[in-house]
Amino acid sequence: MVGSDGFAKGMDGAQAPGEAAQALTAILQTHYLRYLIIVSWALGLIATVGLAHGLLWFVATLAAGALRGEVEKRVSQSVGNGWGMVFPAVATGTTAVWAVAPLLAWFSHAPFGRELAIALLISGYVLVFAQLRSSPRQALLISSPYGAAAAIIAVSLIGDPVFWPFVALAPFTAASLFVLVTMTMLREERIRAFQEHQAHLIEELGAARDKADAANEAKSNFLGVISHELRTPMNGVLGAAQLLSATRLEGAQREYLAIIRNSGDNLLSLLNDILDMTKIEAGRMNFETVDVNLEDLHRRIVGPFEAQAEAKGLEFITEFEGDIPAVVRGDPLRVCQVVQNLLSNAIKFTDQGAVRFVARGRRISERRVAFEFAVTDSGAGISESDMGQLFQPFTQVDASSTRRFGGTGLGLTISRRLANIMGGEIFVTSKLGEGSTFTFAVEGEVVAWRGAETTAADDADMAGGDAMEVLVVEDHPVNRMILEAWMGSTGRRTSTAENGHEAIEAAFEQQFDLIIMDVNMPIMDGLTATRLIREGGGANAETPIIVLSASARNEDHEAGLAAGADAYLNKPIDFRSLSALMGHAKGGRGALRRLVAQAAESEAAAA
Repeated sequence: MVGSDGFAKGMDGAQAPGEAAQALTAILQTHYLRYLIIVSWALGLIATVGLAHGLLWFVATLAAGALRGEVEKRVSQSVGNGWGMVFPAVATGTTAVWAVAPLLAWFSHAPFGRELAIALLISGYVLVFAQLRSSPRQALLISSPYGAAAAIIAVSLIGDPVFWPFVALAPFTAASLFVLVTMTMLREERIRAFQEHQAHLIEELGAARDKADAANEAKSNFLGVISHELRTPMNGVLGAAQLLSATRLEGAQREYLAIIRNSGDNLLSLLNDILDMTKIEAGRMNFETVDVNLEDLHRRIVGPFEAQAEAKGLEFITEFEGDIPAVVRGDPLRVCQVVQNLLSNAIKFTDQGAVRFVARGRRISERRVAFEFAVTDSGAGISESDMGQLFQPFTQVDASSTRRFGGTGLGLTISRRLANIMGGEIFVTSKLGEGSTFTFAVEGEVVAWRGAETTAADDADMAGGDAMEVLVVEDHPVNRMILEAWMGSTGRRTSTAENGHEAIEAAFEQQFDLIIMDVNMPIMDGLTATRLIREGGGANAETPIIVLSASARNEDHEAGLAAGADAYLNKPIDFRSLSALMGHAKGGRGALRRLVAQAAESEAAAA
């Protein structure tokens, strides 16, 4: 359409800017129908007034239509550039060519000429007002040639008995056009109201989404805080229990210590389940892709459960079936998490008989293998009615207050969702009184079908001899004491600091081989202290730093590494993991950096 300002000026302010744009839009949308109508009118004229007059009108109207189409295209590309009355003038001119048709029919004196002329006049008005139904004022201007043709016909009928019947067609036609325009405006008003209602609903949905996102973020932050607050005291409990287990204890004392450690491990497992569920729901569960030795993975999976089964008097059977490769690529931690959950449930819910773990492999190609890890128990089994709630979060088959087994009911939910994220699934078959079989099916990328001779991994706990100088930065006195005691038992010499400020002072006074830095501390937090040590350029600017935190969220890990740390370790501290990190730290920051880089590459490959 023409520019809104130019069109408004051309119509002396009578045309609203929005109406002009709507008018041109309607015309462009019906552009190609125009030529169909020209053909139909030409056929009517040829049949009534003859071939010569009909073809002449047809050619002239096609030329006028082509000119109008070109003007409409240019106007639509130059809205706002002051086209003024160009488009209405051109449209009115082309309508004048159309208006010749009823005149030809009327004055042809053909038997059906007058009837055709009246039909063409009325249909011409309807066509203009139908196209420009949202701009009735513009329709009046552009349809004026039809009015002129009607006036010519009326003048020719003065004194003729047909004069007044012909004039009476005017209010009839006007009423029809009024109804057409009115109904169109009412319909468009309803459409506009519906669109406004939709826009309002979309705005409300957007606000609700923002509130949900804010609530989800608040939940994540809350869980991060709770994680820290729970893991800090748990670090003291489990750390002290690990140290105590290395001392001389009587039988009853060892039994009580085992209760402490098992209870702490169970509490930590529940906390991890809740955090894992939150990560999965938020889409933040990260997976790594590394080379996995199937024999090592098997030992890692079944190791903790052989003794548990023996303690309950159960037979624990493991078998391999089919084509099992030696090395595959995947996430061993998540695979273990899924299968170990199935094994844990099988032993928990089986009072007598056996638990069987079968690892099956089916070769898909030289580079792909399909695994099935099946866990079969001889427990009570699961009824068909209970199958539906088996994988629902926070639910258990026995939900009564007197149920024999506790737990959050998250284990199977997390396992299935982890399986789905890895492209796999968990299937269940069960019969009451005969037991159940849970099967974890997943595909893997094969690295090697047959194992090569490898050197035994050095999993020594670095029990002594390296004499590393370690700075331990920890505000919690119990955790600090436990770290000092463990360092001393493994032959390391330690210095301590209670906050980041003291850590910076110590780092500028003495050279250390390793700094172990807690994150959340008073006065100055660990990340700020890490950045200042790296930027200070002192003797410890390139000393390896391992960050400890009670928060297990991935974004907290990334923040620690971004601050200049070289590795990240969650609380409660697993001293074997800490020993392994310290073993790499002896090689300097480069060794730890390579571990981080390998993990990042594996994560990117998995994505």
